[in-house]
Amino acid sequence: MATYLVLANRVLNDLNEVELTSSTFSSARGMQTSVKNFVNRALHDIYNELEELPSLHKESYYYTNAGQREYALPTTDSPQTGDLQWRKIDWDTFYLKPKEETANGEFTSDITSWTTNSGTPAYNSGGNGRMRLDASSAYQALTLTKNEEYKIQVGFFDSSSSGSSLSIQIGTSAGASGTLNATASVTNYGEIKVYENTFTAPANTTYLTLTNSDSTNLDVDYVRISRNIGVQRLPFLSYDDWVRRFSERDIANLSSAQGEPAYVYKTQSGKLGLTPIPDKSNYQIVFEYWKEHTELSAYSDTPDLDDRYADLIVAKARYYAYNLRSDPEHAMIANKEYTDGLKRLHNDLVIKPEYMRDERVNLRVYGKI
Repeated sequence: MATYLVLANRVLNDLNEVELTSSTFSSARGMQTSVKNFVNRALHDIYNELEELPSLHKESYYYTNAGQREYALPTTDSPQTGDLQWRKIDWDTFYLKPKEETANGEFTSDITSWTTNSGTPAYNSGGNGRMRLDASSAYQALTLTKNEEYKIQVGFFDSSSSGSSLSIQIGTSAGASGTLNATASVTNYGEIKVYENTFTAPANTTYLTLTNSDSTNLDVDYVRISRNIGVQRLPFLSYDDWVRRFSERDIANLSSAQGEPAYVYKTQSGKLGLTPIPDKSNYQIVFEYWKEHTELSAYSDTPDLDDRYADLIVAKARYYAYNLRSDPEHAMIANKEYTDGLKRLHNDLVIKPEYMRDERVNLRVYGKI
């Protein structure tokens, strides 16, 4: 990777100046200090010109709170761990989906969050990770809303082709089947079997138990439980439209005016607004955004940009250095190199592929035109 030290030294080398080392980097003086600043300034220019760089792209989500209309846009570790300060929100990517209620339902790296009910459930690294049940049973206590309807989906494999059945139970305790008691088995061995159903949560704490009573392997690939609502896109609404069409309803402070969000908008204070105001606390609002880039500081820092575009940073930093030296001819050459490289970067990483569709009406009748 092209580090801060490497980028600065490439500029210094072009200027026939003394290069820096890892030990002298923090104590740079004169032109060396200026070049370090010019490298960061060049990065600012690139990111200001091209906001939608893939290297700055992030995805995140909110869980709504019943009665809360506005939500702060992403900052460091908010709304989710790993989030960073937003630079540009992609308002066309907002979707509403039900919250996933199972913890570690995909078994990506282990079977934590699942408690042994009998036997010895084990982790299997096949696929994207699975929970292996061999004459064993595991359960998970779920925090659901009593009397709400939920969807359950379980995908599993019969790796031994023995015809074993997976028992799926939902009740008020581990192994209880007061709400759901189903069995499913694989018929096409080697392919995943998907069990789907709906159920009404019997209590705030509801138990899901998975059991394979045979001494043969059943591998559970995933378990997904969510409220029985569909996924829907949330169109963007301008703040003025919200004021004209929905503000009176949303500001009325009436629970009867709350409901499933249908639109998203940006408030004048720079927050995310939902309308109608959510009536439940388990809607998941997913979206995409581009983060603020991180300015280089330590000699080993690397930019949020692919190495193949390092010349672009160097060219713009040289442009600033030549201007400092009152050398307009070389500054113009460096800037031309930068603008050409910026076009290449834009074409490679930013332009989105489009397709054309022939929408002409075909008026041909057989044998005639």
